[in-house]
Amino acid sequence: MTSTQASDVGADVAAQTEMYRRMRLIRQFEDRASRLYRVNQIPGFLHLSIGQEATAVGACWPLDDRDVVTSTHRGHGHCIAKGLDVTGMFAELMGRSTGTCRGRGGSMHIADPRKGIFGANGIVAAGLPIATGAATAAQLRSRGGVVVAFFGDGAVAQGMFHEAVNLAAVWQLPIIFFCENNHYAEFSAAKDQHRATLADRARGYGIDFAHVDGNDVVAVADTVSGLVRDLRAGGGPVLVEAETYRWHGHYEGDPERYREPAELTEWKMRDPLTVLAARLAPDRVAEIDREVDAVIDAAVEQAQAADEPEPETLHHFVGVPREPVPEPPEPDGEVFRTMDAVREALEHELAADEDVFLAGIDVGAGGNVFGLTRGLAEAYPGRVRDTPISESAIIGAGVGSAMAGLRPVVELMYFDFLGVCLDQLMNQAAKLRFMTGGAVSMPLVVRTQFGAGKSSGSQHSQSLEALLAHIPGLTVVMPSTPADTYGLLRAAIRDPNPVVFVENRLLYGRKGPRPRPGHLVPLGKAAIRREGTDVTLVSYSKLVHECTAVAEQLAQDGISVEVIDLRTIAPLDTETVLRSLAKTGRLVVAHQAVEAFGVGAELAAVAAEHGFWTLDAPVLRVGAAHTPAPYAPSLEREWLPDQERIAAAVRKSVLG
Repeated sequence: MTSTQASDVGADVAAQTEMYRRMRLIRQFEDRASRLYRVNQIPGFLHLSIGQEATAVGACWPLDDRDVVTSTHRGHGHCIAKGLDVTGMFAELMGRSTGTCRGRGGSMHIADPRKGIFGANGIVAAGLPIATGAATAAQLRSRGGVVVAFFGDGAVAQGMFHEAVNLAAVWQLPIIFFCENNHYAEFSAAKDQHRATLADRARGYGIDFAHVDGNDVVAVADTVSGLVRDLRAGGGPVLVEAETYRWHGHYEGDPERYREPAELTEWKMRDPLTVLAARLAPDRVAEIDREVDAVIDAAVEQAQAADEPEPETLHHFVGVPREPVPEPPEPDGEVFRTMDAVREALEHELAADEDVFLAGIDVGAGGNVFGLTRGLAEAYPGRVRDTPISESAIIGAGVGSAMAGLRPVVELMYFDFLGVCLDQLMNQAAKLRFMTGGAVSMPLVVRTQFGAGKSSGSQHSQSLEALLAHIPGLTVVMPSTPADTYGLLRAAIRDPNPVVFVENRLLYGRKGPRPRPGHLVPLGKAAIRREGTDVTLVSYSKLVHECTAVAEQLAQDGISVEVIDLRTIAPLDTETVLRSLAKTGRLVVAHQAVEAFGVGAELAAVAAEHGFWTLDAPVLRVGAAHTPAPYAPSLEREWLPDQERIAAAVRKSVLG
């Protein structure tokens, strides 16, 4: 039903009848799920929304195929209200291969982006930044699409709530932040969690606010229908509070000692199904009840008969397989700088694909802290966007807009700020393709930079690539030359998987030959920077140049060093490393990151497992000392690996 059809559902008996059917379908789905859980047919956690059916159905009532919803761990009702098939949902809860997400998501993560259902989420408030990304895509496409972001009252305490609402207000996004206030955050009453009302918060963010009885589906539908009409006409974000109540505990098995039985009894007297049924003919209500019961019975039977995913499919859907890209010819154009390479790659992709957009702190007006994007906002209005200093909102907007089909390039100003927004990378971008059973691609690039050696201190110097490389689903790129920076960044933007593109700020001024405009460098493929026969020296980013200098010095002593530039940290090109190791028999790995638990450790393990019989000496690692990055230049010099330490490790490997 479209919003124009839903202008006055209070006077539309047919609409109310359909609303009752949808609420009854949610109620019976949840009731049957509860019973299946009790007999161990549903593994994992189960959070039910019995009692909250009116908020889901009413809020989704005016939505159509243009529109997107994001949800919470208590999201079954939202999915059904937006049109998801209950047979697939039951199969998903049972962990079956025919499940909505092929058994990869489970109760807390049901999603179908093809229907505008961007997913329930096991991380409280994590869906809100993603919703801003979906709303950004709707705004850029100008087709009238809107987003409804469901959340509970407990999510208001999360920083992601603040960041998402503030970003939506700044960008005037077509989004409804829909709070299903069921008065409990897990086991805690709302009065013990907050002091400010949602109405006050909306005023603080400079957005509109609406309050509605969340147990009256007609009231919810009328309220949201009006808001959707305004948003389709160009209105900005709205915060809606719908007061309702969950009949079951926070999760199935919850002892529920935190609330009085009389309170539940009182709310059950306001059962949203009963409230609406009183407006309908009793015979029609009974008929709908029978029809829904039959649908639920058939859905459960089909789900129970479905197979579990085959063990050999474990690795499916972690990422989209990449199309092979040939290694490009060596660049031979005029000299340009790494900073020019970044800008030219971004400008090339903005011009080539209208789905590409940039967002980050000062990337528009200021061109970012290094001026790399200066002027692009004027050249591509609306597609180069400044953001508040809100890292979770920035990355989340990238995730949501990528799910919606755009190709966002979002900037994390410093690599060290990764911890501020790690959830959106670790639990959202990296996992969503897998958790949706391949239903979504994630063409997201996160640009960031690092670079120790200029007394930037402990919070602006870290090389954290090993942390990200440990997360399945993420690609991590760290180029060393201007040409590779250009070719790898363009390849990353065109890639269907989430890529963290890490630039070294101390290389921005480094010069090298400019490649041809069509230059693309394959992701996941290392480059041999110098041929050698005695020892393999592996590095990446800025330290590659130190390794090359060491190799040239040691050649004068008769030591032949093969230098490999990994370029991509995850996935690692172990094939190139092992092939070189088979030739040289020795392996040294150097990186600016702390030596322990780093890329060098992983390559040492690879060499021991797959290249053991070719090793003529122990694998050696050269990395930063196991301390935070120091500020004083004397300490920083001691902390960082340098040519002297790299050369000493190579000599030790070759000469013993």
